[in-house]
Amino acid sequence: MHIVLLSGGSGKRLWPLSNDIRSKQFIPLFRQNDGSRHSMAQRVCEQVRHAIPDAKITIATSKAQVSALRSQLGDLVDISVEPCRRDTFPAIALVSAYLHDVKGVGCDEAVAVCPVDPYVEDGYFSSVHRLAQLAADGAASLMLMGIEPSYPSEKYGYIMPQDKEPVSRVLSFREKPDEAAAKRYIEQGALWNSGVFAYRLGYVLTRAHTLLGCADYKSLFSIYDRLEKISFDYAVVEREKNIGVLRYAGAWKDLGTWNTLTEIMEEASLGDVTMDERCRSTHVVNELDVPILVMGGQDLIVAASPEGILVADKAASSHMKPYVEQISQPVMFAEKSWGSFRIIDVEEGSLTIKVTLNAGHAMNYHSHARRREIWTVVSGSGTVLLDGKERAVGSGDIVDIPVGMKHKISAEEHMVVIEVQIGEDIVKEDKIKWSEEVVR
Repeated sequence: MHIVLLSGGSGKRLWPLSNDIRSKQFIPLFRQNDGSRHSMAQRVCEQVRHAIPDAKITIATSKAQVSALRSQLGDLVDISVEPCRRDTFPAIALVSAYLHDVKGVGCDEAVAVCPVDPYVEDGYFSSVHRLAQLAADGAASLMLMGIEPSYPSEKYGYIMPQDKEPVSRVLSFREKPDEAAAKRYIEQGALWNSGVFAYRLGYVLTRAHTLLGCADYKSLFSIYDRLEKISFDYAVVEREKNIGVLRYAGAWKDLGTWNTLTEIMEEASLGDVTMDERCRSTHVVNELDVPILVMGGQDLIVAASPEGILVADKAASSHMKPYVEQISQPVMFAEKSWGSFRIIDVEEGSLTIKVTLNAGHAMNYHSHARRREIWTVVSGSGTVLLDGKERAVGSGDIVDIPVGMKHKISAEEHMVVIEVQIGEDIVKEDKIKWSEEVVR
């Protein structure tokens, strides 16, 4: 079967661990048996492979997240890249066309769509498998998975089913209600709308042709930036009469805020953290190379990363987004397909970055029109390519790259490089990519 994982997010609600490139699904929070940590995206993909071994996973995402996905998941997933953000209906139309035109998936085959970042048990994906089977069998034009509510939440929309059977017809939907209305809905058998659904591929392609004017991958990709921003719920779900719902009663959490995230954290602190014995219900995450000491903290979130430092009451942390949006600075840390970078100093006319390259990986061959770069190899070994000429580099070597010179560094083993950029206009747009020509 085919599973599409939607990977979006603006990186505001879990600041400072998240940013415009590193959304919450990429934060390594879950400890593994070997002591390493995995992200939500890695955890979900492992759960899919465990519950549905033959599932083919495609992640629909923006260009900004491709490097992080490749770094964390390698080639274990396919990626459908959106040229820009256009909400969930264009994204699902594009990935559906990608599956049909690029991957050769037939119109009668079932596709299940899920967020990439829920906190769930393995049984959740067994239910997703069942949902796709129902769609393939024609149980309804569109099959939804509804979550059995554990409390009258005001955060979620509600699905109103015809009855309380495991599989039921959907009668209507309700937007996020107040608590009293939520209680009434639950008494009537209502379910939380989880954003999980399944369909035969041809169904969405037909809807795309009707609403967007085309349904082939090449055409959708070429006009994508001109498509209306519209959600799948509004464009399709609310207008479809033949909808079924499958009940899911297992554990399910939307880890959208610090408050909900700390509910599933296995430890009270991550990183170099010391808390005294008076701390109560306080969680600390430290990604910096300096220690954090918390004394007498009560119901607090403390988080530190290259992006900044957060100290917040747990309840107040749910309302941080408008304050984070007022913070203006470049992205200070990001994972790339070849490793990662971290900005360690910003001055007028210069930028200093710690670059980490994974063994066997390399940066793109590129040049800059308005800045000079100086690389100092701290550890590891590899090669540099400068205007077509290649040479070996290792610990202690310094590479001076004038303005306009084409350059690339490749790591034969794990490498750490300090990169100093010097120029009056240091911006990410000042980058020209080139195809490689090595002069021997």
